[in-house]
Amino acid sequence: MTLKDRVRCAKIQREVEGYLELGLAERALETLRRLGEPIEFDPRAMHLWGEALRMLHRYEDAIVPLAQVAELAPENIHVWLALGWCYKRTGRLDSAIEALQRALLSDPTEALLHYNLACYWSLSGNKRRALECLSEAIEIDPDYLQLVNDEPDFDPVRFDSDFQALCNRSQARR
Repeated sequence: MTLKDRVRCAKIQREVEGYLELGLAERALETLRRLGEPIEFDPRAMHLWGEALRMLHRYEDAIVPLAQVAELAPENIHVWLALGWCYKRTGRLDSAIEALQRALLSDPTEALLHYNLACYWSLSGNKRRALECLSEAIEIDPDYLQLVNDEPDFDPVRFDSDFQALCNRSQARR
């Protein structure tokens, strides 16, 4: 790829990022098509493609580019989060959990990863793992406790005495 091609590609990708920030996912996809094929050799373009599809609720379609990027850039936790999001919404909780566990290998101090894992473990019926991950998320960033009451993913464990004790204990520390 020539310097001119790289500059053009970077400009298009910045344009796509802008469309995604504005919630214009269809426009983002149209713009990405200007890059031509195959974008699968460009992790940033694939990530943007996956994010646009995710924004359009085309979760199954988004999994393909996001999974490719995750393998090419395993340190990018944002890709793993997006991939987990899509897996969850396609009924593949085991894959969502695996994606976020892979992300933790890159950044075990990211509270959002622990919080989302807690949600996925709760939905999968594993109370012990859900509480461990939620406890870790709150330990890293106590503000995550504020999200728990409105999070429907915790409904399977919401009235469990251990879950309530964790939330009460964490609230008392604040």
